[in-house]
Amino acid sequence: MDVNVEIQNFMRVWFAATGALCYCYYCVTRIPSGVLRLLFVLPIVYFFLILPLDLSSFHLGAPTIFYLVWLANFKLLLFCFDRGPLSSYSSLPLLHFLSIALLPVKPRHVIRNGSRISTQSAQGTKRPGLIVGKIILLAAVIWAYNYRELLHSNVILVLYCLHIYLAVELVLAITVVPVRALLGLEIEPQFNDPYLATSLQDFWGRRWNLMVPGILRPAVYFPVWAISTCALGKELGKLPAISATFLVSGLMHELIYYYLSRARPTWEVTWFFVLHGICVCIEVSVKKVLGGRWQMHRVVSGVLTLAFVAWTGDWLFFPQIIRNGLDQKAINEYYVLVGLVKDRLLPFFGF
Repeated sequence: MDVNVEIQNFMRVWFAATGALCYCYYCVTRIPSGVLRLLFVLPIVYFFLILPLDLSSFHLGAPTIFYLVWLANFKLLLFCFDRGPLSSYSSLPLLHFLSIALLPVKPRHVIRNGSRISTQSAQGTKRPGLIVGKIILLAAVIWAYNYRELLHSNVILVLYCLHIYLAVELVLAITVVPVRALLGLEIEPQFNDPYLATSLQDFWGRRWNLMVPGILRPAVYFPVWAISTCALGKELGKLPAISATFLVSGLMHELIYYYLSRARPTWEVTWFFVLHGICVCIEVSVKKVLGGRWQMHRVVSGVLTLAFVAWTGDWLFFPQIIRNGLDQKAINEYYVLVGLVKDRLLPFFGF
């Protein structure tokens, strides 16, 4: 991989995506919501599907795929029917619209009928010291890969889990820094300490990568719930909605895997999310039956939750990554980055 060419492709992809969203801002927002607006948005959805195909690196490609193919497309499709985050911001300045459409941001306030309404959740603000600690921990994980042949398979599994969590959280956090600094938007945290989760429902719904449930709820969960409620009732109607949400998440992860590896899908990652969707349905049903009369201690339930996520990840989530060499590709790119810092940035600053 030629680093200079990859960076040029990356910049070209994002300039093109920005231009496409300018079209949406100046033209599509003037079209009444509904099928007509959808027809004008579908070419942009297709454009976002093919744009990341020009990228081959893991660390530039993965965020771009996630932001454009998944988040931006879902936001645009929701916007066609006056739903989702863009429906409240179409009358705001262009940079606000672009940031919310293209990046994994969820403002703490929305504008409705000229009024500012808080959407702030209970999640706290991340402390800078904690972010620095996570950067150091990620560096330690990468360093530990040098001794992978000497490590037990369970230790490697823990390293992979830490790597996924730390890398995703730090990339998302770094992405929103210019949005917060330049536009003054108050952004909700994208993660809420997933290692403190006490159940699968807590892990996936309130702690892990909150941009995903934030976009899947209006796009999948609520429509399926509204339909299934008619046949099954309000409570039982939640179960098909939960299952459908996890299925869509699995298919989108499968699509991301394809972009990164260009390998034929084997559907393990889809089954990972289908399995977790089934388990969340069981968890919700059991909680409903018990009605809060009995609860496992949060330390025990927390350990069991993380152990289950790690075990099923080792079984279904990581095999496609390892089989297609994506793990080694990501590690090698870290070493390339270190080499670039040594060869270019340090001499520039006189070191």
